[in-house]
Amino acid sequence: MSKPRLLIVEDDHDIAEMLQIFFESQGYEVEIASRGGEALERTRQSLPHLIILDIMLPDLDGFEVCRTLRTHTRTSHVPIIFLTQKDERSDKLQGLELGADDYITKPFDIEELKLRVQRAISRAEQQSLTDPRSGLPTGRLIEDQLRQIIQREGWALMDLRINSFNAFIEAYGFVAGDDVLRFTAMLLNEVVNQLGTPDDFIGHVGGSNFVVITTQDRAESIRKALKERFAQEILVHYNFLDREQGYLLITDDSGQTIKSPLMTLAIGVVSSKDHEFADIREITELAAEARRVDALT
Repeated sequence: MSKPRLLIVEDDHDIAEMLQIFFESQGYEVEIASRGGEALERTRQSLPHLIILDIMLPDLDGFEVCRTLRTHTRTSHVPIIFLTQKDERSDKLQGLELGADDYITKPFDIEELKLRVQRAISRAEQQSLTDPRSGLPTGRLIEDQLRQIIQREGWALMDLRINSFNAFIEAYGFVAGDDVLRFTAMLLNEVVNQLGTPDDFIGHVGGSNFVVITTQDRAESIRKALKERFAQEILVHYNFLDREQGYLLITDDSGQTIKSPLMTLAIGVVSSKDHEFADIREITELAAEARRVDALT
């Protein structure tokens, strides 16, 4: 399994370093941001599974950072734990009203903070809010987005699947497969940040399937960039021999050795201009069909 990713937003270097050392020893991957603006930029680049957010920061305070994260589609689901020196009821209420998941006051017990982090991440996964491997929204959050767009105009839905993913897992194992899913999530964030809008949505349906909801005028440029970059950058996940020969040798269920192509990204796109949709199932079915056609080309 991939390591859960934490973003610690703390301008006190000693506290930030102590938290980083502790949580890395507990099996987490940790990034540090010392300013609110830096925290927002890091979440745009790569979604964390949880954010530990100090209220007192040198530029934007933690309340403003939380408010911004909660109002942006791609970060609205990320659990947030406020970390502060204040112990005033009004501050706690303000943080919770903004959508924070928890609140802990300095000086704090590191073991208590660890349990709160574990609980918040587990709760998000159990409620089908995030995929534990990619950290992207899943389940109910994807369905909520689909129900919203069916009421609007000008949207485009992209259905994405990694071709030959199962063959890769057969050859390299599930840990390497989780790395590919994480890489794909990061690539989606990078391309959508560059070519999409702040209101675009990225989700992980499950397995090697993802979705992107964007606008009709940006969908084609995003689709093209994703396919090109994936084809180039996925090669680092293969060893030299497999890269050079351009395929994998795997054993099928009958015991025969077969050639499997290297992974590519199949993308199907549907939009509100193509069809009048009666329900969200119709949207996903047409998008999946478009993706299957793309996989054959």
